Amino acid sequence: MRELIGECVSCGKYVYCENGFFNGVHEGGKLYCTRCGHDVKEQEDRENDS
Repeated sequence: MRELIGECVSCGKYVYCENGFFNGVHEGGKLYCTRCGHDVKEQEDRENDS
């Protein structure tokens, strides 16, 4: 089963829940696709290391 959750706030790609697994990232009240969510997390980690 595939259910549309929403759109990535960064790239606009649709984010789905597939077979009970959320294929995205919910960070700071925003919805990201997996790729953009990973990029946001890396950027936050770099900023925190500085």
